[in-house]
Amino acid sequence: MSATAILLAMFSASARAEERVSDLVRCRNGVVVSVSQPASQAGLQALKRNGSAVDAAVATAFALAVTYPAAGNIGGGGYMLVAPAEGGGSAVFDFRETAPSAATVDMFVEESARTPHRRVGVPGTVRGLALAHQRFGRLPWRELVVPAVELAREGFAIDAAVAADLNKVLARSGIARFPGLHQTYARSDGKPWQAGDRLVQRELAEVLSAIADHGPEAFYTGPVAGLIVAEMRRGGGLVTGDDLAGYRPIEREPLRTTYRDCEILAVPPSSSGGTTLALALNMLETFDLRSQGRWSPDTLHAMIESMRRAYRERACYLGDPNGTEIPARLLDKQYARELAAGINPRRATPSIELAGDIPIAGESQQTTHFSVVDRQGAAVSLTYTLENAFGSRVVVAGGGFLLNDEMNDFNWLPGVTDRTGRIGTLPNQIAAGKRMLSSMCPIVVRRGGRTLLVTGSPGGRTIINTVLCMVLNVVDFDMEIRQAVDAPRLHHQWFPDQVRLEPALAQDFAGAVEQLRQRGHSIADKIEPQGDAHSIWIDPRTGELVGAADRRESGSAAGY
Repeated sequence: MSATAILLAMFSASARAEERVSDLVRCRNGVVVSVSQPASQAGLQALKRNGSAVDAAVATAFALAVTYPAAGNIGGGGYMLVAPAEGGGSAVFDFRETAPSAATVDMFVEESARTPHRRVGVPGTVRGLALAHQRFGRLPWRELVVPAVELAREGFAIDAAVAADLNKVLARSGIARFPGLHQTYARSDGKPWQAGDRLVQRELAEVLSAIADHGPEAFYTGPVAGLIVAEMRRGGGLVTGDDLAGYRPIEREPLRTTYRDCEILAVPPSSSGGTTLALALNMLETFDLRSQGRWSPDTLHAMIESMRRAYRERACYLGDPNGTEIPARLLDKQYARELAAGINPRRATPSIELAGDIPIAGESQQTTHFSVVDRQGAAVSLTYTLENAFGSRVVVAGGGFLLNDEMNDFNWLPGVTDRTGRIGTLPNQIAAGKRMLSSMCPIVVRRGGRTLLVTGSPGGRTIINTVLCMVLNVVDFDMEIRQAVDAPRLHHQWFPDQVRLEPALAQDFAGAVEQLRQRGHSIADKIEPQGDAHSIWIDPRTGELVGAADRRESGSAAGY
């Protein structure tokens, strides 16, 4: 029997005892919640072999690169927050992509320059996962990548959500422009994908096998790097071999803030997620939301006005901390109180009034989040992405994997900030080697020094507000985790000056929404789901782990 077969047999045997898989699981020893059942099970199997939460996260992330190609990846980047059960030792691993060395501030001013290959940033996922594993892993690296290898080589049965994603991207991507996408993801008979069909990715299996056997250097300096560089040359992209070899993830201290009686651990810049969330929560802390009620117009109004102000500060000040001075006051509760004091309880503040010295001229991102808690109570909250669904749609020839289009997340037009939501401020303008600003916001919420909630979400700029809704639901309104995940969400991002509501909020609380209109809020006509918050709640009385998959997309909680 081969070494791979032995490993798979070990995983399979460990998976049989006491395993629970559903969109809601209650368990004692460990749980993984992600968008994909095979990926959640890959993580769970690592936990059942006494792996750490980080081991499970690595296994889940590599499996998602196979089973959720819209966002799971080895060609993208993201953030991992690691929080031990109690006390210190928490860490953030920033493996956000960087701009290639040939990137310039005005490289996308001309529309003709905005080609798929030129939108690719230097990927960070593989080295980021490896750094986290080096710090917190217990199981051998190879054992964590092997399940993904086998999922790619042998194939897996896709669910309805993945089938719909594949059919949509293939229909929207011409074969002449994206031949690798069709070669890798189209059915051999040309028919649409259906739930239950088997997706096999043999080229990706070989790449993952090289990463399993030789570690992250197979991707950054070995044969896989050569495939990436050849793809860049073929399509006029900017990422070079030196860019790949020189990429480094960064271990950072978590951002820490408090809300009510809870401590919140979040990611600091280069992501805007933690800072913007903390600022919004600090403003909302000045309101008695519990007495107002979760769905009252007063609570919704306070949320919208806090979001509006927090996103204005995000646009003005946040970027890669390497070269951008980020004001400390953004995390100061007194500064938040001053901003909150400007909220008129009876009238919406027009966003243009908050522009200040930002001149105002006359993101459909696809990300994925998953949460892990291990037997010792350590938690991982991880969000990573290709940017848009299927990233740049560029599949590396001979490698079978997608590359990101994260250069989209820079401010393309220097100095141009407009009412449509385009931001042109200095902190996030393009520069060689710079990390583009992100909205990713994986968090861990603690009460009394012990983990209470692990959550995060995809959704571009809506991510922060999805996480904000989750915190309010659990901390202010004591919702059970299933109710908290299912509860309708809303979003405001300063510009465009519109409130976006989920369908259930618009329909079930129409009276409150009408009162928002009367206060001057503009409600967007387009109503659609927001986010995909795969979350874990730990019962503070019993210690029971409760994992809840978000049913807006698809998802699976796997625990034992």
